[in-house]
Amino acid sequence: MSQSPAVAAGTRIGHVHLKVADLDRALGFYCGVLGFELMQRMGSGAAFISAGGYHHHIGLNTWESKGGSPPPPGTTGLFHTAILYPTRPALADALHRVLTAGIALDGASDHGVSEALYLRDPDQNGVELYWDKPKEQWPLGPDGKLAMFTKRLDVEALLKQREA
Repeated sequence: MSQSPAVAAGTRIGHVHLKVADLDRALGFYCGVLGFELMQRMGSGAAFISAGGYHHHIGLNTWESKGGSPPPPGTTGLFHTAILYPTRPALADALHRVLTAGIALDGASDHGVSEALYLRDPDQNGVELYWDKPKEQWPLGPDGKLAMFTKRLDVEALLKQREA
């Protein structure tokens, strides 16, 4: 396989579009719990939500999935959607929202480059809530290359960072 030129450095994932079984239930999670803003709703078929008034960061639809069930384990598909928060206190606020809603975490990790919370939405889609540490704090190996890791994240310490 030949190597193509690297993609432009400013390239990013613009949005994710999720198939859900129940649009109102999904909006209850993404808007009601996580705090995203509903930008547009198309009946019971689709909704577009955002942070900060962008046209949409997340699309939700029931076009092929209304009343459906999650795919069984061991099949291909989306592992998780990752939602990047701008600061550690903003991530702490997200953790507070999730815990207040009675939603269990699947995990919480310090990856050296980021701190991440893992959970499931009502359709059992994996959701990662995270913030990136400043690049100067990223761990490097003896060869100077990135050396990410996975360690337990102290969620109690994170909660103390929550903006009042």
